[in-house]
Amino acid sequence: MNNFVYHNPTKLVFGKGQIARLAELIPAEKHVMITFGGGSVKRNGVYEQVVNALAGRDFVEFWGIEPNPSVETLRKAIALGKEHKVDFLLAVGGGSVVDGTKLISAGLMYDGDAWDLVLKGSYNKTVPLATVLTMSATGSEMNNGAVISRYETKEKYAFYSNYPVFSILDPETLFSLPKRQIACGLADTFVHVLEQYMTTTGQSRLMDRWSEGILHTVVETAPQALSDKPDYDTMSEYMLSATLALNDMIRMGVSQDWATHMIGHELTALHGLTHGATLAIVINGTLRVLRDQKHAKLLQYGERIWGITGGSEEERIDRTIARTEEFFRSLGLSTHLAEEGIGEATIAEVERRFNAQGVHYGEAGNVDGAMARRILEACL
Repeated sequence: MNNFVYHNPTKLVFGKGQIARLAELIPAEKHVMITFGGGSVKRNGVYEQVVNALAGRDFVEFWGIEPNPSVETLRKAIALGKEHKVDFLLAVGGGSVVDGTKLISAGLMYDGDAWDLVLKGSYNKTVPLATVLTMSATGSEMNNGAVISRYETKEKYAFYSNYPVFSILDPETLFSLPKRQIACGLADTFVHVLEQYMTTTGQSRLMDRWSEGILHTVVETAPQALSDKPDYDTMSEYMLSATLALNDMIRMGVSQDWATHMIGHELTALHGLTHGATLAIVINGTLRVLRDQKHAKLLQYGERIWGITGGSEEERIDRTIARTEEFFRSLGLSTHLAEEGIGEATIAEVERRFNAQGVHYGEAGNVDGAMARRILEACL
């Protein structure tokens, strides 16, 4: 196991009725800006719960943070926050709202353009932020990462700042979500784990078992989560799985991959495809192309998650990759680029972008432009 430092300061406030605790969790003297996406929080009752909890408090609202939050929109939120001298942010929504609010929290403390901070990659001088989560997928409620888009140039990059002070997770907020959103959230959670797990064997029994526990939970809860009548216990398991998949817990001292995510970000930037949907496609190509590099871990994963033990090692790996793709298809998601109308032109552009940036992703640092092309060609 490699050396590491683990510190996660976010307080999780989990369960039914916890939104009512906002008044005690946010200091009374704070000038608060509440950030939202579209209008779903008004339809599902979350908005009313938040406003009631903060009745009599000083706050301003900002609406319109879109899926794949854009710097163009976030600039407006930063300007509003500066105008009202905001010194506390509350993100109410899914991962996109939380991601966008992380850039707002940095932008409020920065005199220049917020896109400068995204290009820089990180900024730790921020206004405190907290979250009320209404969609589970990204894990942004308990980590310091975000992904920000610039629509005018079709760019999308990771950005790191500070962790949320606290996050309220009420599984009942997930009941009204469309099945497509839940499916993408399940895919996002599953691949978050694979990015930290699907590298090499023998690094940490504990990290492997924690990762495998989350993978099993996602697989077992997915059918009920996508049913017409999801229950509270199922949504609790799903919600917490998504948080634990990317709060740094399962990557202590082990190598990581993240090539699938970086390729997926480009597909979102170029085509607007939902993040989880890109991962359900790209991960299959990653496993096919890098099967020799990930040989031992694929065998372990196939046995422990899918119960694949019979046949030669190559046959077992074939079945493991096929079973993984079948899982994403069971969620109702595409697993090939052609299903989304994506072809050679996009592959060429992703290769060009990787080469222009000089990147080398993956646990072996070997996913450059040429390798990204191979992975995407394996997804056609």
